[in-house]
Amino acid sequence: MSLRLVVRTFSELCITVGAVIVLFVAYVLLWTGVKAADAAEGEIETLHSRWAQEPTALSPGPSSSPSPAPYRDGKPFATLHIPRFGTGWEWPVLENTEARTLQKGLGHYSGTARPGETGNFAVAGHRRTYGDPFKDFPLLRPGDAVIVNDGTTWFTYRLAKEPYRTVPTDTAVVDPVPRRSGFEGPGRYLTLTTCEPEWGSSHRLIAWAHLDATRPVSEGKPPDLTG
Repeated sequence: MSLRLVVRTFSELCITVGAVIVLFVAYVLLWTGVKAADAAEGEIETLHSRWAQEPTALSPGPSSSPSPAPYRDGKPFATLHIPRFGTGWEWPVLENTEARTLQKGLGHYSGTARPGETGNFAVAGHRRTYGDPFKDFPLLRPGDAVIVNDGTTWFTYRLAKEPYRTVPTDTAVVDPVPRRSGFEGPGRYLTLTTCEPEWGSSHRLIAWAHLDATRPVSEGKPPDLTG
């Protein structure tokens, strides 16, 4: 085989490999985002359709009514808004944090509290890929609102501190009273988690909030979404 043929073959191989890499990057950066946006929109439409068929409940509080039905794996049950990320930022919250679930929205850590309940309502989301829902996570600041809508009630949580960096094995961050959150004793808390660094997963970023206010959906959106 002549040197010229070897060089040409090697060059063609490099071009092919380069093209594959470019296509893969395009898939990761663009196509997964398109798929996630479509999936998330579909999940929100499913929620709105279901809520429209259900009677509107009164504002939350002590009740003698039976316990609510458990959430269904991989199915949406609420939407989550973070005004800090923009007026149009809205994602569905689905039950469990499996990979396929996080491709359609945010995932609720199974076994943690429901929105508004005593305990820790814990939610995970991708930092990058699949719509980049938590791309701007480091921008969160104390006092920022995190607003959850379960179809009957708007729950407004307030961030207690700037995002905290830890390792994936630090599961105590989603305990009923999350470790290192600064919270003391039982309360109505929310925990958000995502990957760190931005394009890696060696660590996690954590944001903690406490329930600040509730508002029946029938009374309109809370001030943080309308002001």
